[in-house]
Amino acid sequence: QVQLVESGGGLVQAGGSLRLSCAASGSIFSINAMGWYRQAPGKQRELVAVITSSGGSTNYAESVKGRFTIFGDNAKNTVYLQMDSLKPEDTATYYCYAKTYRQYWGQGTQVTVSS
Repeated sequence: QVQLVESGGGLVQAGGSLRLSCAASGSIFSINAMGWYRQAPGKQRELVAVITSSGGSTNYAESVKGRFTIFGDNAKNTVYLQMDSLKPEDTATYYCYAKTYRQYWGQGTQVTVSS
């Protein structure tokens, strides 16, 4: 079992920045990758960014490339999503996930970007 606790959401003006954190506990040795999805009202959940546990390879949605950065701190078992140059269309609930033989999800954190 893996437990995920997210923090860092909030309200920010367009052009601003936020950093989301996702702390993992439990069977962390079994995690292959961690990342973030987001879901806006009336829309499907979409992958935002992912980072692998081995080697730290990253992948981003086209809509956030160049603006968002995912990185990890192995000592803290935490993954971060640095979000810069935020746009109103980034408004969504952001969910952290961890992939083992199955996926685990965080509780979600709201990000609201005002124009």
